[in-house]
Amino acid sequence: MADELHTIIDLIRYGASRFNAAGLTFGHSYDNALDEATQLALHALHLPHDLSPVYGQARVTLAEKEEVLGLFLRRIEERVPAAYLTGEAWFAGLSFKSDRRALVPRSPIAELILSGFEPWLGGREVTRALDLCTGSGCIAIAMAHYRPDWRVDAVDLSEEALSLAAENRERLGAGHVRLLRSDLFSGLQGERYDLIVTNPPYVTDDETDALPPEYGHEPELGLRAGADGLDLVLRILRDAPLHLTDHGLLVCEVGEAERAVHRLLPELPLAWVEFKVGQMGVFVAERRDLVAHNARIARLAAEREAGAAPSAGLF
Repeated sequence: MADELHTIIDLIRYGASRFNAAGLTFGHSYDNALDEATQLALHALHLPHDLSPVYGQARVTLAEKEEVLGLFLRRIEERVPAAYLTGEAWFAGLSFKSDRRALVPRSPIAELILSGFEPWLGGREVTRALDLCTGSGCIAIAMAHYRPDWRVDAVDLSEEALSLAAENRERLGAGHVRLLRSDLFSGLQGERYDLIVTNPPYVTDDETDALPPEYGHEPELGLRAGADGLDLVLRILRDAPLHLTDHGLLVCEVGEAERAVHRLLPELPLAWVEFKVGQMGVFVAERRDLVAHNARIARLAAEREAGAAPSAGLF
């Protein structure tokens, strides 16, 4: 079969066919077999990820073919996400280093970054911004790249993730991004931001246990978030007002846990972002609304953290 593969497009078509036949799971930067086969082939051939289709008929050497097919075989046999095989993931138009120290960048928040978080900011001034649960640093670094006038902090609990974020900060010339190790807001006493953006863990325990093998290569710390996926989200909603300026805004991704948010906090005014492909579980919250509903949020968070008696709230 391999003897019949002569061109770049032959290899891509063959790889996509093999991926589909093997029942691979996609969703780590690319959502289909054809795109993953394309990126793996171009990586193995040392060609740019946005190579013009006119080169599809270019013939490959035997050595090049073996490189591409070897990468395809690893993707099938090891079920490693393509971004970990290439060591690169694209986010908000930027190339980030990607490896097992952090989740593969794939948040729809990239679209919000490119739009300057409008219309949600409503033209309000942003001086300081925070990326909470930064992982690879992609959200913080992309914000700093497109808005160099913002002072951006990036926070994560994982030292490994922060080491990757530091490499990406250097890779993309974002030395002004400050990296901090903290368990959510615990290490940020006295810090206040006009904009807090967060893509925290929000996968339920049952869903985490049932995830396809590809996700087993990612750090579980970045995925698992309790019975309904809201263990960390409730803490963020509770504590965010202490770290937002008076007219500050919280942008939070909860994915499929959106249903649990509606169930637990039906009275909390949240704006759910409509992306180009529809809703993707990202909400926007005003500080004043989080303050108004803090008592209820704090009680729910306290029940999660220690099974203690309901808290009276922070405000």
